[in-house]
Amino acid sequence: MSKVIVVGGGASGLVSAIYAAINNNDVILLERNNKCGKKLLLTGNGKCNYFNSDMDISHYNTNNKDILSAIITDEHINRIKYFFKTLGIVPKIKNGYYYPMSNQSNSICNALVNYALLVGVEIRTNVLVEYINYLDDDYVLNTTQGVFKCNKVIIATGSKALAKTGSDGMGYNFLKKFGHSIIKPLPSLVQLIGKGKYFKNWAGVRSDVILTHLEDNEIVKEVKGEVQLTDYGISGVCTFGLSGMIARGLDMDKKEEIAINFMPWLDTSFNEYMNKQNKKFSITQILEGFLNYKLVNVILFFTNIKKDSKWIELTGNQKEQLAEYLLSFKIEIIDTKGFEHAQVCSGGVPLAEINPNTMESIYKKGLYITGELLDIDGECGGYNLGSAWITGMIAGSSVSND
Repeated sequence: MSKVIVVGGGASGLVSAIYAAINNNDVILLERNNKCGKKLLLTGNGKCNYFNSDMDISHYNTNNKDILSAIITDEHINRIKYFFKTLGIVPKIKNGYYYPMSNQSNSICNALVNYALLVGVEIRTNVLVEYINYLDDDYVLNTTQGVFKCNKVIIATGSKALAKTGSDGMGYNFLKKFGHSIIKPLPSLVQLIGKGKYFKNWAGVRSDVILTHLEDNEIVKEVKGEVQLTDYGISGVCTFGLSGMIARGLDMDKKEEIAINFMPWLDTSFNEYMNKQNKKFSITQILEGFLNYKLVNVILFFTNIKKDSKWIELTGNQKEQLAEYLLSFKIEIIDTKGFEHAQVCSGGVPLAEINPNTMESIYKKGLYITGELLDIDGECGGYNLGSAWITGMIAGSSVSND
């Protein structure tokens, strides 16, 4: 039996503690907030999209996919599915996204906390760990509520995303002290700020589109879905899926752009489509057949086309410009909305610095790292919670003495 302390009562911390206790260890979980799972409660707008039917590693960003493939395996995926079944969570699966049937994140959070208590985890809240030392084969944790000692410690403090929930990046400092390097954490799953003064004119519009990410004028990735047009740039699930790569590029002073195709359904050439429209209709009437009027006004402003113009009256250059703005409306991205709005971070502890079979540090025996502290960030759709559950399960299952 090991004496184990888990630092952080979020997704990976709760699962770590549960598995450590199931394996007959003496487990204390230290949480800085007045209750566990504060960030978990916000997931999926309070509905908690906690897993996905397709957990392929192609949905993740990391600097070491080979090691990630040893963490997110079919065996581990199935173990997590079984784990939630044992918690009594009935999944509601929509387009591969797993939600609790209740549609409330409280169902997930309460189930985890209650099960942790049931298997013997001692949960201490309102305890802030200030620093961690290693003395005489023990980890010594100095906290706002006194000193704690253990022979195994699991660091599950989260990244720098949504600091209001307690994720302020303190875990990085603990780990650097024990020899770990940190890939610079940057916001991911976050809104993007564009260059320009026209954004207030389309604020509030939602549109089904194809987004293309361009870096230094080269195509990086395309995604299809809904975009939210805002008074600062763009938001929405599609935007979030590209934001981590864009934040990384901006940090390296690369030119980052998003090209928006507002006609993803078009199955012919643009000119052919327009030529088939009613000749008596104005350009405004045609465009408002598939676009919000706010967006139509922005596009006509950029193309310098009068609202009552007919398609047949446009010059060849105007037709080309209209096609360009409808099929590839380019926005230069100059920043993200930052850590305070980001759902997760990219970067963290390199996977090469942990044992993927145990989540133990390669530099310090008895030190385990889970969740968002690791260099793993996924797309929207339950992927980030999925990696938190899995890394927590692996760590908690590995802390028992030989």
